[in-house]
Amino acid sequence: MVTVKRALISVSDKDGIVDFAKELRSLGVDIISTGGTYRLLKENGVEVTEVAEVTGFPEMLDGRVKTLDPHIHGGILARRDVKEHMDAIASKGISPIDMVVVNLYPFKQTVLKDENDLENIVENIDIGGPSMIRAAAKNYKSVAVITNPSQYEAVLAQMKDGGLTEDLLSRLMAEAFVATAEYDSMIANQMNKRFGTLFPASFPIPGEKVMDLRYGENPNQAAAFYKDPFTKGPTVAKMEQLHGKELSYNNILDMDKALDIAMDFEKPTAVIMKHTNPCGLASADDIYDAFVTAYAVDPLSAFGCIICINRPCDIRVAQEIAKYFVEVVVAPSFEDDAYELLCKKKNIRLMRTNCAIGPSERVREFKMKKVQGGMLVQTDEDVPIDPKNLKVVTNRAPTEEEVHSLLFAWKLAKHVTSNSVVYVKGERAVGIGAGQMSRVDSAKIATMKANEPTEGCVMASDAFFPFRDGVDEAAKAGVTAIIQPGGSIRDQEVIDAANEHGMAMVFTGCRVFRH
Repeated sequence: MVTVKRALISVSDKDGIVDFAKELRSLGVDIISTGGTYRLLKENGVEVTEVAEVTGFPEMLDGRVKTLDPHIHGGILARRDVKEHMDAIASKGISPIDMVVVNLYPFKQTVLKDENDLENIVENIDIGGPSMIRAAAKNYKSVAVITNPSQYEAVLAQMKDGGLTEDLLSRLMAEAFVATAEYDSMIANQMNKRFGTLFPASFPIPGEKVMDLRYGENPNQAAAFYKDPFTKGPTVAKMEQLHGKELSYNNILDMDKALDIAMDFEKPTAVIMKHTNPCGLASADDIYDAFVTAYAVDPLSAFGCIICINRPCDIRVAQEIAKYFVEVVVAPSFEDDAYELLCKKKNIRLMRTNCAIGPSERVREFKMKKVQGGMLVQTDEDVPIDPKNLKVVTNRAPTEEEVHSLLFAWKLAKHVTSNSVVYVKGERAVGIGAGQMSRVDSAKIATMKANEPTEGCVMASDAFFPFRDGVDEAAKAGVTAIIQPGGSIRDQEVIDAANEHGMAMVFTGCRVFRH
């Protein structure tokens, strides 16, 4: 048990600090404090000693130096169970500090307020705070380290019950190192973006916990959801849940994929997502037509789907959605009557982005995947395809109408897990072949999954055709034009096959394979 006799309080987030300090005083704890915290406590009638009185040295350098002094760090770091430590601080007139209550300068908030104000951002890099937190955490068996107002209640409860247990002190220590690690990762992340390399020697990832999840991919797996505090644009982490039961791990994955697809389209567009692959996609002149068309692509697979639309959800769309079993609906907003109608379905989750969904809103980020013992990091680059740069490799060039459909199909193919082959008419998917070990099987599945005749469709393939068999399958389905990256050693064999079938084929020169 640790009995707290002396506490140092220096906080940027002053929520609840006055009441907490008053409780400490009622328990006989002496308080020392700094700057704005000292003034706030003093103004509210809390008996408090300014740090400068303890150190014998005033704050200097516009507050950059306040607590970096042996009278503070000696009092925090001295091990109570080591006689030499206690004799050393006593000989220097240093009193032990049993509790450190510190939260850090608002670096994140400063960046979010104005990311271009580098001088102010740098001034909001805390030095003394992390030093005190780390010192107290290192000496956790003797010193309580409090880094968040949410910890006040548990600490006071134990103090009133006789003292702080080692179990609580250990948990506070672990949380303290999480706080400083997150703070440093945010700083490193931001400074590396400004002045560093694309892939630094160590990759800092700031992550703030959004929520615990009921379970992971399966019920036997524990899971939680974290967000990058600096991410811009529409994201799953920034969505507002308006209705429905809590999100699952798989919901979040599918929402992210559906939103990623919808962000590629300017026109009213609906995405139907199932198990990280789209089973429906369509663009139209209004969102109702887009949704009805997208859902009709593969209604069997759409059972229990995630829907993302890039326009506000109105009553007509809501009436259609209400006919089906749907897990999640993502939209920029929901009109009142649409919201009221969908809320009658108890379990459906309604997610509002509160901002537009489209190419102009997209912010490219790193893509990361955890592997055993490491992590893969890559850029999220997109190569825009200009129709003028498509390389026609067959005897017949695609018509203007076919080019329009080919570009739509290309946008879809790059979001389907490889090997991917998709069939498209106009601005709607017709058949989607996903995730097969051979490309020809993806072509067969695209035909099999089609809910309407495939005659007159165009085809997109996310990577080159290794053999002509995929083209032959497309011909059986009535495909008239193909878009693919090219680059196979058998390109000529594939081109010859297209010519035999009277197809047009264009190469993009870039692969959009997704593992």
